[in-house]
Amino acid sequence: MAVLPQRDPARNRPRNVVTEPPVRAVIVLGTRPEAIKLAPVVRAMDASPLWEPFVVSSGQHREMLAPMLAALDVKAHTDLAVMRDRQRLSSLTGRLVTALDVTLRAERPDVVVVQGDTTTALCGALAASYEQIPVAHVEAGLRTGNLYNPFPEELNRRLIARIARWHFAPTESAAAHLRAEGIAGPDVRTTGNTVIDNLHWMLRQGRGEAAFRTAGKRVLVTLHRRENQGSGMRGLAGAVRRLADRGDCEVLLPLHKSPAVREALLPGLSGHPGVTICEPLGYPDFTATLAACDLVLTDSGGVQEEAPSLGKPVLVLRTTTERPEAIDAGVARLVGTDPGEVYAAASRLLDDPAERDRMARAVNPFGDGRAAERILAALVRGCLRPDAARFPARD
Repeated sequence: MAVLPQRDPARNRPRNVVTEPPVRAVIVLGTRPEAIKLAPVVRAMDASPLWEPFVVSSGQHREMLAPMLAALDVKAHTDLAVMRDRQRLSSLTGRLVTALDVTLRAERPDVVVVQGDTTTALCGALAASYEQIPVAHVEAGLRTGNLYNPFPEELNRRLIARIARWHFAPTESAAAHLRAEGIAGPDVRTTGNTVIDNLHWMLRQGRGEAAFRTAGKRVLVTLHRRENQGSGMRGLAGAVRRLADRGDCEVLLPLHKSPAVREALLPGLSGHPGVTICEPLGYPDFTATLAACDLVLTDSGGVQEEAPSLGKPVLVLRTTTERPEAIDAGVARLVGTDPGEVYAAASRLLDDPAERDRMARAVNPFGDGRAAERILAALVRGCLRPDAARFPARD
């Protein structure tokens, strides 16, 4: 069937003018990592006449999400605005499923796309399954083996795996986890991670400015995970302060919006001359800052994936990681959360250039920048198969 591309004035992109309508996709996101990792998928859909994407924001990271989406050239078509201060996961889940149900009934998509392991992703998959809409899971198959670490992410990703029809694993080991759980067949695909697509795209844009103030040794720290909050994060703040006390490095801490994170970190770090504390950086500035640092200390999954592409050694401030590929490649180390161990590991890398250079190899096991291309190729074939082209009308 011939496809006659024309320009859709409402979206300023090509559209299909054929008897077969484009595939309608609802893309559900709500956090900065989801925006970063789904942006390549959305941009590719927007550029294709085969797709009609509709982006739903849950608002899970509401204050940080709008500028992030703007920097990524992605527009949210609706914002569910479900967040409340310090609400429990049960409350957030209930609000999200209810709001997403209304949106999916109105949009009636052919596929719902979710990413990763957030509450937003789980609720997107759950609401879609209630409406009998197939789900595509981007970044599927990550596992730590500990249901409560990270929490609730490990639980979320396992539940999404039981709901999703298409499973897009970033690495072969992630795909192997799915097969070991009985999820197999052609709809489990190893694609690489879309975060690498986005990193390459942002570097090509040439946007952003590093947030470091000095030209010496530069240490980038990001902390936010729920399992680290409280006493654990206060201990990590002590390790960061000891690093700053050395006097030969600048520690940069973009501070997460979470009140629990701020309560744990600010008392021990605020006012220290060797610590630069700033609000969360926009993605262009964060990318430039990551490129300018000498060492990364993080509990973020996304940063574990991005930093190796830029040759930045990563110390993972967690007791488990669902991204062991970076550890196996020697570009990251799992150092845990003991303040003494964290300080010792960071000091060794700052003091020993040879050891730092061994880790500072621009080798990335997470992809080649073509993950979104592979995901859409698989999805468009799946959504246009006779048995999956259009789904029964729903009440």
